[in-house]
Order: sequence, then C-alpha cells, then structure tokens
Amino acid sequence: MPAETFSCDSLPSGTLSVEQAQERILQAIAPITATETVALRDALGRILAQDLSAPLNVPAFTNSAMDGYAIRHTDLARQPLKVIGTAFAGKPFLRNINAGECVRIMTGAVVPDGADCIAIQENVQREGDFIQIRGDIALQEYLRFSGDDIKQGELLLAKNRRLNAADLGLLASQGIAQVPVLRRPKIAFCSTGDELKSLGEDLGLGDIYDSNRYTLYALLKKLDVEILDWGVIKDTREAVEALFQQARHDADLVITSGGVSVGEADYIADTLERLGQVNFWKIAVKPGKPLAFGKVGNCHFFGLPGNPVSVMATFLLFVRPAILQLRGEAVTALPEYTAICETPIKKEVGRKDYQRGICWLNEQQEWRVRTTGGQGSHILRSMSQANCFIPIPLELGNLAAGSKVNIIPFENLL
Repeated sequence: MPAETFSCDSLPSGTLSVEQAQERILQAIAPITATETVALRDALGRILAQDLSAPLNVPAFTNSAMDGYAIRHTDLARQPLKVIGTAFAGKPFLRNINAGECVRIMTGAVVPDGADCIAIQENVQREGDFIQIRGDIALQEYLRFSGDDIKQGELLLAKNRRLNAADLGLLASQGIAQVPVLRRPKIAFCSTGDELKSLGEDLGLGDIYDSNRYTLYALLKKLDVEILDWGVIKDTREAVEALFQQARHDADLVITSGGVSVGEADYIADTLERLGQVNFWKIAVKPGKPLAFGKVGNCHFFGLPGNPVSVMATFLLFVRPAILQLRGEAVTALPEYTAICETPIKKEVGRKDYQRGICWLNEQQEWRVRTTGGQGSHILRSMSQANCFIPIPLELGNLAAGSKVNIIPFENLL
C-alpha cells in the first residue's frame, strides 16, 4: 500500500496504533489510593497522598540577610552610632535599640526591636564602640521578614506531587517529620522460556542467559516501586496458569517477557483470556508487535515480546506510563525533538518504527542523529550504544540521509 494512503484505518483488524494502545492502557488503569506514613528521610520520590499546609511562618522571625549592624533608619542623620551589643544566629540581642544606638548583627540573627534596616559591614567604619556609615540605606534594607517565604496556613505542597530533594528540605523547615504518601505499587516480573538460564547456571546446547529480567529490574528501579522478581517460568500451560493465579493475589501489575506470539509453546495470551480479560495483544509497532495487555482479578498484566530490544522499547512506550499512572503521577508524552538524520533509514510502511540512534547537538545547537546500524530486535547492543529512539510514523517508508526526523532522548529513562 502506498505510504500516502496508509493510515490507522488501514491496520489489520484487532491491531492498534501506538497511540491507540497507549490511550487504552491509561483508560484501564486507576491510581492506587491506599496510603501510608513514612519518615521524611524515606519520602524521596514518593507520591504525596494529601495537601500539606504550612504550620509555621518561614522565616519564623524577622532576621538579617547580611552581616552588619542593625540600626534605626532615622539615626542615619545622627552619626556616629554607639554599638551596644551583638546579635548572633541562635543568640538574639534582647534589648531595644534606642536613638543613637546600633547592634552588631550576623546573617540569620533576629533583628532587635527598634531596628528597621541593616547597614552591611562593607559600608561601615568602626572605631571602638562607635560606627560611621558610608552612603545611604533604604528603610527595611536587608531585612527578611517573618513569613516572607512561607506564611502559616498556606498550601505548602499539593496532593499527588512526586517529592524531590527540595521538597524534603521545605518540609523539614516546617518541622514535619512524617509524610503521608501513596503506597508503592507491587510490580512483579518474570521471563518465560525453557531455553532461559539464570546467571551462574551452566548453558546447555540451545540455552541462553536471561538478560530481560536484569533489564526490567533496572528499568523498574528508576520508578520507585516495590519489585517482585518471579524468575523464569517454564513454557507449559500449568506454569503460566500458576503465574496468573499468583498475580491475582500478590501484585498490582505483572510483566512477563516472551510467550506472547502465536507459537505452539506460547500460552500467555490464551491463558490470560481464560483466567482474566484481554484488552489487546497486537500493536502496529516495531520492535514489539505482539504485546498482551489485560487484567487478572485486580492485577494488570503486560505480556512483552521475548527479544531484548522489544522488551526495552515496549516497557518505555507502554509499561512505564502505566506504572506512573498506577503510582498517582501525571503521565506526559516522552519529549521529542526535531533532528537531521545523517544516515539512511530502512523501514516498511505499516508499523511505527522506533529505531535506535545516537544524537548530538552540533555547533549551531541543532540536533543531529545517526542510527546505531543493525536494527534487529535481538541486537541488544543497539540499545546499549544508543542514546535516543528515532520514531518513524507508520505511514512512512524508507528515508534518505539528510531527512528530518524526530528523536526521543533516553535521558532519565534508562
């Protein structure tokens, strides 16, 4: 079919476009609502379960923004001024400042009663207990007033915010030691296949080491979830059925790799249909066309293809946003940038292709990109070498070198 006439309407029955699949997934998944309370030090990356209001003013008292001298503004015409004491951070000067007096003050110290501005020490000449101020000073200059940063009772952090390091500092400044957060999703994952061996086991003829579980573990670690590694599941109906029964009781979401095609020993989609609900299992995407999505009881299920590049691509495109939504985070599209591709791209019409690329900014701050070479879904090195995807729409075919393309950088994804 010519590229110019191909569209989502031209896809085979039961096959979804990437965008249709992503929409179906997010429509099917509701955020976790169960909450728990954690210590502030353990709250990094967690999702706030409720709005938090400020119990305190910050600053809690009017203090000095600079080292210098606390004075009365009207006394600028009455110099020299007599130094009657010193105010340190944590050790305030407790007397009032009267006419003709001043107090030596350090940054962060409480401003004594009677003072209404700070003369910074660089503009002060001191002889014994008296000072002379050079230049003019504005009323209230270098004062940080109580509540300038945060006023007591105002919204401090909103519900569903992913807490970062600055947020933890903000909460600490309010004396908040315990934080209400959403429960972490329980995400189980496993590989399927009689040929798979775990690291440390001997390889027989036809065996391979299971790389997908290590990839998935690393991708899940970046999402701050409770990770359940269920190992390698054998290619039998009984083993796959036991997996689904365990998923029903022990996890919020389960990810398998392998066993979702139409081979004689591929039981994932069939068992999901018998024990749960299949939402879809074919997407017009490369790599990763066979991808089963459904539900067993209250547990969401993703059956990813077995090839390692397909696993990574489908996780980033479909599983990651599902987990973010499950966690209670806002889900946004992966950022895309326009680039010039310096290598030709080979592609067939009919599937959206996520080729692996190496991108960079040239001297003119324009994005350039080249492919990593071979794009087979079994070539895991292509993901290790790449720093971006080059998404090519399903209606396009081959592209010549110099073509304008989009790129999705891997920054913060892998």
